[in-house]
Amino acid sequence: MKKSTGVLLLLVILVAVTVANNHNVSGEERGSAQEAIVSTEEAPRVGYMAPAFALQSIDGKTSYEVGGKRDKLLFLNFWASWCGPCQAEAPDLVKLYGKYKDSLDMYSVNVTSNDTIQKAQQFVDQYSLVNPILMDVKGDIFQKYNGMAFPTNLLIDRNGVVRHVFIGMRPVKDIEKAIVNLLNENP
Repeated sequence: MKKSTGVLLLLVILVAVTVANNHNVSGEERGSAQEAIVSTEEAPRVGYMAPAFALQSIDGKTSYEVGGKRDKLLFLNFWASWCGPCQAEAPDLVKLYGKYKDSLDMYSVNVTSNDTIQKAQQFVDQYSLVNPILMDVKGDIFQKYNGMAFPTNLLIDRNGVVRHVFIGMRPVKDIEKAIVNLLNENP
C-alpha cells in the first residue's frame, strides 16, 4: 500500500511540474516573425533558433534536418509508443498534417532510447501516421531539446525560430490556432 501511495504521489508531482512548465513555456507569446527573434543562439525556447540536428527516418532510407530557414513551418513532435497522451493526440496530429501539409512540415521524433523500433512501428501503423517519422535512437535530440515529458511539441517558423512549445498534451484547437496565426504572418 505504501508503495502505491508513493508512486501516486510521484505521479502527482510530475503532473504538477509538467503543468507549471507548460504554463511558463507554452509559447503563447505573440508577435511578428521579426519580433520573435530574440537571439541568434540555438535553444529549445520561444524566441531562439531551433537547435539543429539530422535524424534518419524509421525505415532508415531518408535523413531529415532541422535548423535554419525553411520553406514551410515545422511542427516537431517528440513521442514514445507507450505514452498515453501521445496515443490520444496521434489522431489529431494526423488530421492537422493532412490539412496543412502544403504549408507545414511535421516531423514526429520517436525517442527510441525510451522505446523500441518495433513498438514505434506498431504505433505508426496503428494510428496511420503518414508524416515523416524520425528515430532518436540514443535520445540525444530529446535531451538537446530539454525533453522532460511526452509528448513535447514545438512549432518553428520559416526563419527557424521556435515560436511555441507545448509540453504535454494540448487541445488540438490550441495547436491549430498557433499554426494558423503563424501561417497568416508575412513570411
